[in-house]
Amino acid sequence: MRTTIKKTILFICLWLTGHSVAIAQQSSVSAKLDVNKIAVGDQARLFIEVIHNGKSGTLQWAAIPDTFNTLEVVEKGRIDTTKQGDIVTLRQRLLVTGFDSGMYVIPPFQFSVIASGTQPYVIQTDSFSLLVQTVAVDTSKGFVGIKGIMQVKSTWKDYIWLIIGGIVLVLLTAFVVYYFRKNKKVPIPVQEPTGPVETITEKYIRLLNELEGRKLWMNGSVESVKLYYTELTDVLRVYIEERFRTAMLELTTDEILTKVRHHKEMNSQHDILASILYTADLAKFARAQPLPAEHMRALENAKQFVYNTKPVVTTNPEQAS
Repeated sequence: MRTTIKKTILFICLWLTGHSVAIAQQSSVSAKLDVNKIAVGDQARLFIEVIHNGKSGTLQWAAIPDTFNTLEVVEKGRIDTTKQGDIVTLRQRLLVTGFDSGMYVIPPFQFSVIASGTQPYVIQTDSFSLLVQTVAVDTSKGFVGIKGIMQVKSTWKDYIWLIIGGIVLVLLTAFVVYYFRKNKKVPIPVQEPTGPVETITEKYIRLLNELEGRKLWMNGSVESVKLYYTELTDVLRVYIEERFRTAMLELTTDEILTKVRHHKEMNSQHDILASILYTADLAKFARAQPLPAEHMRALENAKQFVYNTKPVVTTNPEQAS
């Protein structure tokens, strides 16, 4: 009975041991160092490779410190992964250096594998010895002084970019000069007046005479009379704007007369202008038919208004003499 129990226990232990070994065989890790000795400040490359079966569990990468045993990890390369079926191969390269001479040990790096339904287990790399040695100095020779600055012969290739830049600058300058010369605007010659310059008074008396010569009121129609008074009042409005720099085109008759009444130079002509504008309003808006004599009186009053408000030219006595 006891023999049977012992055999059962032994079988279970062997099974568990074999199972653990089978799991352990699912993942393996290896590492190699490209050199076993370096000079102070040089670098050694450490290559780590892990072969892992994804079905066996999850692999946790080793925590690699920045320094160990006064050695420094200059660079941690990225982890490259290749996969073939369920087998995953992971590789990483480390650059290791040392700045003090001596023999140093690169410790093993431990990787954990967490398998479902079993306890996590650890796989690790081997440790390596790395000799950091100083540069050999020949003490039999004396000290050498500091050398002076050495002159280096230069060629045209050393100035290639300056040459290219100069050529581009010359071409750009030539293009700009050519463009502006080609598109230069020729000034339009100003024609000098050949005859006497028309004064503002002469200009608007001429316009009133031209309106008189057309004799629009003689047509007899309401529209012709309306057009006559419209043109007559427009000539007066534009004259006042040009002569006195006062806006008149958009104002009503009452607004115009109010401005005229308060204007220093035009207030004496208020009644004449009022007679013209009120007669024009009756013809334009009330469609009234003034008598022919009223047409001529309105035109004569307009001329009188222009004459009475013409600019006064003063002469300096010293210039006159």
